[in-house]
Amino acid sequence: MFGYHLFLLYRCLKLPETTVIGYENHYRKAWIERILQVEVKERSPYLTMISSTISAATFFASTSLALSSVIGAWVGSTSNNILEGSLIYGSKSPSIISVKYISILFFFLVAYASFLQCIRSLVHANFLISMPNSDIPAKYVQKAVIQGSAFWSAGLRAIYFAATLLLWIFGPIPMFVSSVTMVVILHMLDTNSTPLHHFRPTKSPNLLSKIGVDPINCNQQGH
Repeated sequence: MFGYHLFLLYRCLKLPETTVIGYENHYRKAWIERILQVEVKERSPYLTMISSTISAATFFASTSLALSSVIGAWVGSTSNNILEGSLIYGSKSPSIISVKYISILFFFLVAYASFLQCIRSLVHANFLISMPNSDIPAKYVQKAVIQGSAFWSAGLRAIYFAATLLLWIFGPIPMFVSSVTMVVILHMLDTNSTPLHHFRPTKSPNLLSKIGVDPINCNQQGH
């Protein structure tokens, strides 16, 4: 899992168009550019989309914190004899059991922190987009949105790691099988083969009609 994500990080930095993360960031940049061309009073639908992502990140952050609390309480409990049963393969020493729990707890806390940073970045982007009578450069908003999406991805990856480590409770073999399966699935989901589309401004028939130009005659002259 660690090796795959190092390889994915290299692809995101050097060959972003071959990854879904780079593919989505390309369209996020174009989306922000189009939003800033719209009047501030007409940007409510776009702010709603960002708010829905903030709500989802809040849910995942709350869930990660709740699971971290449960695991922390379980580590502090002395009645965790379930890991000493016959179904558990591998070492059953108290030190190894503590390492398993602390590893799972660590990744849930990383997920919690990542989703919080995602919320912070998207709230900042929401603030910039809704600012009236301003000439904010598009790259400022793009940076905030892309940072939010990066923290969102980091939070999800931390949950993937925690889910794999949960199977470590039952022994190294289930964890190894889960790791290989997770890497294969993530590789298929993270690989992009669709060429990037470079957006161009289109002429709106409604805009042409407002300035007194017949869109039908305009299209015929274009042919």
